[in-house]
Amino acid sequence: MPVFRLSEQIEFPPPGLARSDGLLCVGGDLSTERLIEAYKNGIFPWYAHNEPILWWTPDPRLILYPRDIRVSRSLAKRLRKNFFSVSMDTAFEEVVRNCAHTRTIHGEDTWLTSDMIQAYTRLHEAGRAHSVECW
Repeated sequence: MPVFRLSEQIEFPPPGLARSDGLLCVGGDLSTERLIEAYKNGIFPWYAHNEPILWWTPDPRLILYPRDIRVSRSLAKRLRKNFFSVSMDTAFEEVVRNCAHTRTIHGEDTWLTSDMIQAYTRLHEAGRAHSVECW
């Protein structure tokens, strides 16, 4: 299947036209409007520094069901001791930056480039992205 090139217009090809690996299109920008449109259609950007923006929609997508999560005994014990505190939307940008930093300190690349961090921070400021922080 071909990979589509995005124009300045904020629209995406139908997700069913993605390649077998999930790559759908390339280009565009990381504007809040484009990101919202992408996520409404199950599409997300994922690319590395110095690459064009790549938009993906793998099938099947990973779905985590809370009822299926198995907690180890040691974690359950720690949770019962109220070792963690949980907050929401108090450190959004810090959470995203730390996700990127964790990979780079281990010598790995990260898709959370500075442009992506800025874009997701704008989504958060628009009330469309959230963080849950465990301290």
